[in-house]
Amino acid sequence: MSKRNVITLVVMFLIGALIFWYASRDIKLDILINDFFAINWWWILVALVCILLYFLLESWITHSIVASQTNQFTFKDAIRVPLVEQLFNGITPFSSGGQPGQLFVMVQTGVDAGKASSALLMKFIVFQGMIVINFIISLLIGFHYVVDKLHALSWLVVFGFVIHFFVILILLLIMYWYSLTKKLINIIIKPAKYFLNDDRYLKFNKMINEKIDTFHSESLRIAKEWKLLLKISIITFFQLLFYYLIPYFIILGLGYSGVDVVMIISLHVLIVMIISLFPIPGGSGGAEYSFELLFQSYITNNSKLVLAILLWRLLTYYLGMILGFIAIGIKPDKVYK
Repeated sequence: MSKRNVITLVVMFLIGALIFWYASRDIKLDILINDFFAINWWWILVALVCILLYFLLESWITHSIVASQTNQFTFKDAIRVPLVEQLFNGITPFSSGGQPGQLFVMVQTGVDAGKASSALLMKFIVFQGMIVINFIISLLIGFHYVVDKLHALSWLVVFGFVIHFFVILILLLIMYWYSLTKKLINIIIKPAKYFLNDDRYLKFNKMINEKIDTFHSESLRIAKEWKLLLKISIITFFQLLFYYLIPYFIILGLGYSGVDVVMIISLHVLIVMIISLFPIPGGSGGAEYSFELLFQSYITNNSKLVLAILLWRLLTYYLGMILGFIAIGIKPDKVYK
């Protein structure tokens, strides 16, 4: 891990500490401490198990896909993949470092780069598809609540959905309407001529078209493996379910009962969608603000609300980066050809 990435990691933790201090600035320290020790830690332990299951299920997905191509990829190496993804998602804008981070770890074990890219492509398609399905259901259940609490910001939720849906649409176009997609992409990248010289533009154009060709051929191959796709789709469903349940168990841990679990899950789905639009790594600031606005009706005590935000971010953001930092330093089991 580069020195720059380590600095970014430290900065993100400092930003988190600053956000927590700002959120709790008007709360007396003794009240915060009393509410902290009043937490039912068994429910927090359940929330911790949920996030660990989220990582383990993604590891299972990764291992299942790669194992279909080579039988020498160990589950230990598969566990490293989502953890490193969490680390690089957490320190890069729009979580842009997650995919390259996963590819690096898989190639490091000896997995062929083409096979690793194919595995990540399959994971990405299924994951995006499940997110869109979950989001549509959550939008039907909880959007009226989001509009009431977030007002104008509620349109960020819709915008987030449009982006994710557009990504799925592009993937499907490349898979099933290859010629049209290639023409559209070449039209879209034409303005790059004004910023690049002829030689660099030709290289850029060639690179984009090669990526489309590779994606198209891999997509068709993946589509034929419907049993594997069905398997990882089911695993992904439960993976996301465990993740979306985390705020519910935190709320129970803070002493609030009789909470509508379906609504909590729906609101968490929408929060995750909002976070994806913030350019700051981890959506820092926007994530905490969205959580506060949407869950303050369920957690009416300000001190407990701050603790809920802290616990939620520790489990869903900082824990993944810590484990990813450890995982990247673990020596991989080499896959020999």
